[in-house]
Amino acid sequence: MTMPLRRDARRNRDLLVEAARETFAQRGLDAPLDDIARRARVGNATLYRHFPTRAQLVEAVFAGALAHTVTAGALARSAEDAWAGLTGYLEQVFAGLAADRGANDLMTTGLEGAGSLEAVHAHNRETLDLLIGRAQRQGTMRADVTTQDLLLALAAVGRAVPALTAAVPDSWRRFLALFLDGLRATAPADPLPAAPLSAAELGRVLRELGPPRSRPDRSP
Repeated sequence: MTMPLRRDARRNRDLLVEAARETFAQRGLDAPLDDIARRARVGNATLYRHFPTRAQLVEAVFAGALAHTVTAGALARSAEDAWAGLTGYLEQVFAGLAADRGANDLMTTGLEGAGSLEAVHAHNRETLDLLIGRAQRQGTMRADVTTQDLLLALAAVGRAVPALTAAVPDSWRRFLALFLDGLRATAPADPLPAAPLSAAELGRVLRELGPPRSRPDRSP
């Protein structure tokens, strides 16, 4: 049986989770844990007492977001129109990736020791598998697309979302729509959302996509 935390210990834990949420959102999941402890105004020993591993801290920070992704996936599975269910689901997921660099790292890479994340990735794969099969049977998606095709392509597009968002907010919507149009069984009827990038904006995106050392420090 787990003993409840004392008031001061619970306060320190809450401070660490909030500090980690802000730090991960700005700098990604590889942000130094020392910086998180400093931001929470607690010692490193306090951080490691509450969260012995980075994975445990990440799970505490993103528990709500992971639960939301599962809920969105379950709703998408119930859509009568599989294509609408798939695109609506992916737009929700990508909106989360655009809002939080840490969430982007979480959903587009792996993190050893995070069981809840592994469960969400499994649920996401099952959701895509079901929707792809149904969309193909309904004749709205190309018959030769596989779940592996979609997962790899989404990870690649998803990794560009923070850079796109930093350069031009919401520009990621255009590129997600462009990618999804390539999966349609028939030609798309709707124009692409968001304006095309200018040459200068493309340059900003490409600089954001460069090695981490070339990015400006976003730490407070």
